[in-house]
Amino acid sequence: MNKKMLCAAMLASLGLVQVAAAQEFDDRWYVTAGIHNLDADGSRRVDDRWGLQLGAGKFLSPNWSFDFELFHTNPEKIGSDLNWSLYGAGVYGRYHWINPDRVWWPYVSLGLGGLRHEDEYSDPTGGRPIDRKGTNLFASVGVGLQADLNDRFSMRTEVTYRGDFDDGAGSRDDWFGDTLLQVSLVVKLGDKPQPVVEEVAPPPPPPPPAVTPCSELDDDNDGVNNCIDKCPNSQPGQAVGPDGCPVPLTIDLRGVNFDFDKATLRPDAVEILNEAISILKKYPELQVEVAGHTDAIGTDAYNQKLSERRARAVYDYLTGNGIDAGRLAGPNGYGESRPIAPNANPDGSDNPEGRAKNRRTELNVENR
Repeated sequence: MNKKMLCAAMLASLGLVQVAAAQEFDDRWYVTAGIHNLDADGSRRVDDRWGLQLGAGKFLSPNWSFDFELFHTNPEKIGSDLNWSLYGAGVYGRYHWINPDRVWWPYVSLGLGGLRHEDEYSDPTGGRPIDRKGTNLFASVGVGLQADLNDRFSMRTEVTYRGDFDDGAGSRDDWFGDTLLQVSLVVKLGDKPQPVVEEVAPPPPPPPPAVTPCSELDDDNDGVNNCIDKCPNSQPGQAVGPDGCPVPLTIDLRGVNFDFDKATLRPDAVEILNEAISILKKYPELQVEVAGHTDAIGTDAYNQKLSERRARAVYDYLTGNGIDAGRLAGPNGYGESRPIAPNANPDGSDNPEGRAKNRRTELNVENR
């Protein structure tokens, strides 16, 4: 009976299985049908014979499967025509080393169940054969290979050593060791479970960017903040008003006047022109038009030529003192067409002071 206890302890190790439920696996129920060849213990004195088996089971974890199986074998006794039948039912646990990259994978099996014996013995007195019937425990251990042929069918081949604890057979020992070669077809029931797709929550939206108040922004760099800038696309160097829109601008050359009918710079005009040069150098982005003007004395054609000469005199002075000619438009003459003071009094008499103001040159900042 020590052998019985040893096998029972081996099978009890099945209770240590931990089901890895967190992993995905094919947990469909399946049915099995197969055949086995019984290589019986020599003490039984029976021929090898093929038998049938049926079963059902399922995977309880990615590696462990459990099956319930029924089987029957009807071998013949050697040297006689006496009957011998063996029926059995058992529970089997199989541990599979599954590799998705391979068709076949190995496994080991452990089994525990009951066997029903129905056999005949010769009567030593010469009478009718003696019937013996009984049920006893068995335990088994095996190795095998299984292959998934497709999503529905699998195939198993297994070699099993089974301990039959039949202590009523009148043998020299109280158990028999049989070897079985089994081939089974596995049919999976239902549809294959689909992989569980975990929904990943989208990341939270990024916080909105910090908003800089318009009073602190000046996109066109014209010195007028965006809140009140009505012309947000003014160009660098343009003169703008309080609303950010370009306005005409003239660099005042008041004092750069000319004697009557002259285009020569007077000494007192040089100081004023030097101030204008300082402004142009301080703001190198400014581009200006050099314009000359006259009073109303003389013909239009004459005054036009005279205004051009006066503009030329200022133009040459600016370029001769470091102002790039590319920043200067002109020199342009406007004759007497743009007076800034009356050339005559309301009564029609001459206005010398007004005419003196009109004999001038201007630097007009261009809006670009």
